[in-house]
Amino acid sequence: MTARGVGAPHGGDAMAGGGEAVPIAVEDLVKSFGGKRALDGVSLVVAPRTTLVLIGPSGCGKSTLLRLVVGLLAPDHGRVRIGETPMAPESRRALRLRMGYVIQEGGLFPHLTAAQNVALVADDLGWNAARVRARLDELTALTGITPDLLARYPAQLSGGQRQRVGLMRALMLDPAVLLLDEPLGALDPLTRARLQTDLRRVFQTLRKTVLLVTHDMAEATYLGSEIALMRGGRVVQRGIPADLLERPADPFVTEFIRAQHPLEGSAAETAP
Repeated sequence: MTARGVGAPHGGDAMAGGGEAVPIAVEDLVKSFGGKRALDGVSLVVAPRTTLVLIGPSGCGKSTLLRLVVGLLAPDHGRVRIGETPMAPESRRALRLRMGYVIQEGGLFPHLTAAQNVALVADDLGWNAARVRARLDELTALTGITPDLLARYPAQLSGGQRQRVGLMRALMLDPAVLLLDEPLGALDPLTRARLQTDLRRVFQTLRKTVLLVTHDMAEATYLGSEIALMRGGRVVQRGIPADLLERPADPFVTEFIRAQHPLEGSAAETAP
């Protein structure tokens, strides 16, 4: 099965899917909370079909940046563009239909089954039952969820299963962009390792534009085409793992990397 075959939309509103690869661009983003700056003039571009991992200590602004990209927050200054379209009140809903968003534990609604969680937005858009079923079949094959689990409620699923369901929901409309906010942070080490392998396979298969947040350098090295290390609301350095290891732009870069142990065989190292 080709990447396009897995992710192809089944007709309907082009804004509600359309798996075309588009860039993410943020320009001079500033965001403050209670007078304290969480982001202090961040600019970056994520090229189509690449995975940029935002990494850094707690409170560095990486999750805030992701929430600005997905339109959950509005910047105090600067702008976000998805493809050529700026994020604005009038474009927010259409842009969010082109983005898949994954958080810890999947963010599932407890009163809905896994299948109902995955299909929630598709149902709201008026997809018929056959179209929903076909897409669910594609996504169970892609994410490794067995179809019988779709009838269960979130409380009946393990942490890893909930995370896979959350990923299915993010991919349901075949989004152009995939955003993940520490999706594996609440999992035990064995489950996390398995899902890291599966996420990397999904990224390589679908070739979406991906922006992923983690605090784990090993995970960033394994999953990312590039890494952007943040501190104090700014990007300290961006590059492939070798750039950060061998040519640190700041003593903090070396300190952060030495505190962790990267996985072998990073996506950047193994990419053609």
